[in-house]
Amino acid sequence: MQWKRYGIIAAVMIVILGGAYGYWVSTQQSDIPPGFAMSNGRIEAERIDVSTKLAGRIAKVLVTEGQWVEAGELVAQIDAVEIDAQLHQAEAAVMQAREQKLQAEALLNQRNSELTLASSTLARIETLADGGHASQEQLDQVKSAMTTAQAGVEAAKAGINLATATIAAANAAVDRLKSVRADVDLVAPKSGRVQYILAKAGEVVAAGGKVVTLTDLTDIYMTIYLPAAEAGILAIGSEARIILDPIPQYVIPAQVTFVASTAQFTPKTVETSSEREQLMFKIKLTIPPELLEQHQEQAKAGVAGVGYVRLDETKVWPETLAVKLPQ
Repeated sequence: MQWKRYGIIAAVMIVILGGAYGYWVSTQQSDIPPGFAMSNGRIEAERIDVSTKLAGRIAKVLVTEGQWVEAGELVAQIDAVEIDAQLHQAEAAVMQAREQKLQAEALLNQRNSELTLASSTLARIETLADGGHASQEQLDQVKSAMTTAQAGVEAAKAGINLATATIAAANAAVDRLKSVRADVDLVAPKSGRVQYILAKAGEVVAAGGKVVTLTDLTDIYMTIYLPAAEAGILAIGSEARIILDPIPQYVIPAQVTFVASTAQFTPKTVETSSEREQLMFKIKLTIPPELLEQHQEQAKAGVAGVGYVRLDETKVWPETLAVKLPQ
């Protein structure tokens, strides 16, 4: 009998709450003049995941949840001991290649001097041979020395070219490692507020692992759902209004920036059970970025409210939906 009594009480409460909600909905709808439509929704903001390009251990997390960060600000670092060692090794290889080039240039100078001497000696021996004062053997030896000196010059030139190529390869390795080294510093791609810290210092993350999630407070919008009869005549770019539950005294201007091309079932958290049986179209109402910049401290996602759209551009917004913002 006691359980039966509780069941009756629960049923009565459900009826009362359902009737109250139905009355609220009808009251709200009655306030909307022809040419306008409304639907409840929730404020959302684009999220930006700051992820690591490299696998490694988190060395530092430099931000806290709720903190505002500017674009380019350092938010976390990956341990870079191994990369730094590789970079030092590559820089040492560059220095070694440069020294090798200096040696090759010095050797070329030496080979050029030897070639000059061999050329002078050959000229003298040829003169002496013409006068019968030098043997053919002496002439052949000097010619051989001349050929050897010429080969030495060419080899020294090739050594310089090889050293130059080695320097270029070593510099490329340094540039690559510097690029990798830069990837250990995780920076905010855009200004925003830290929403989640997904990895702590000391944890090992895989390549592509998320470390920090930011909320882009320059891209805040409300998603509502309208039936085909209303969504079909709604134009992208149309004016809209948003009233949030915590601050119903303010009317926030917005703009229709998205109308779904295909219908879908409305989520359970948006409409009543009878309306969920209908196919609805997703509508996105975006708040102007310049307005968000003026109220960065107050802007936040997850707040529930009601979105209003103008279906007929010839209609004038009612006074109750005139824009009213906090000063």
